[in-house]
Amino acid sequence: MQEAFVALGANIGDRESSLKEALRRLANDPGLKVRRISSVYETAPVGFTDQPAFLNMTVSLETELEPLTLLRRLLEIEQEMGRVRDVRWGPRNIDLDLLVYGEVSMESTELTLPHPRMGERAFVLVPLREIWPPHSTFPWEAEFSSFSLQEEGISRWADWDGLEQRKEI
Repeated sequence: MQEAFVALGANIGDRESSLKEALRRLANDPGLKVRRISSVYETAPVGFTDQPAFLNMTVSLETELEPLTLLRRLLEIEQEMGRVRDVRWGPRNIDLDLLVYGEVSMESTELTLPHPRMGERAFVLVPLREIWPPHSTFPWEAEFSSFSLQEEGISRWADWDGLEQRKEI
């Protein structure tokens, strides 16, 4: 079994319902076990900024799926939920990004691990650090410490209560 970390985000439609539905689908997938769930953060958009604010969070999964198989499953969930990819970094009803997969480091046309831009994104690092294994060093601590959360437009929106929020499941 490997531990994988996935970022979830939504900024159009019922953002909270989209996150809940994505978590429900992850939890019900026979190849995945949801282990830890972060709080939900409201964040300003990055890249294409003329769009609504996002709700972002991360989850820790336990899986035997290989990294590319897991990525493809995440993309299937997005598609099943009606994700449309019109504008890069544009509005979306759901976004699932594979951030880390165990100790795997890889670069292919389909997948790069760890996620190549996560160290630049406070909206990823804040919830990821919250659920990082407690007795492990957070590899992006220097990047995390360099952020001013107010300047980055990040605030805790809600503690998660959808699947026993922030507890081992």
